[in-house]
Amino acid sequence: MADLYIVDVSMNLTASVPDMVLSELRHDLGLEETGDGHADEADNHPVWAARGPARRIGGVLIGELIGTAEGWSLTVRQEVHAESMPRVDTLIELLAPHSATEGVIGQIRFYEDEIPDLLLNRSGKLTKAPLSRPPDTKL
Repeated sequence: MADLYIVDVSMNLTASVPDMVLSELRHDLGLEETGDGHADEADNHPVWAARGPARRIGGVLIGELIGTAEGWSLTVRQEVHAESMPRVDTLIELLAPHSATEGVIGQIRFYEDEIPDLLLNRSGKLTKAPLSRPPDTKL
């Protein structure tokens, strides 16, 4: 049994993203150091900083933020422990109002589930849409 979530996020961010939001995002991608590293900052570890082969979900863990002429492009694929999910949810909610991508911006799936919840940007508000398999469908 794994206490992991698979988080996939892909969105374009507008050029008007506040510096504070970009700084938090860079921190959580492991691209920017914040604080002085004392033990009381353990709760502020980067949640999207893992890179390389995924241990449980297969494939590769990534977290990229690239500047573009229109703003920023963000792609994240991470294994996230359940205790870090509140931070992930907060981060995605912080990014959604600055997203230039309308509609699907990602998905989150509990490791042992087969079907994810979609992450939707609806006019700057984050909405989670649970997907489900019709009862008569077999895999």
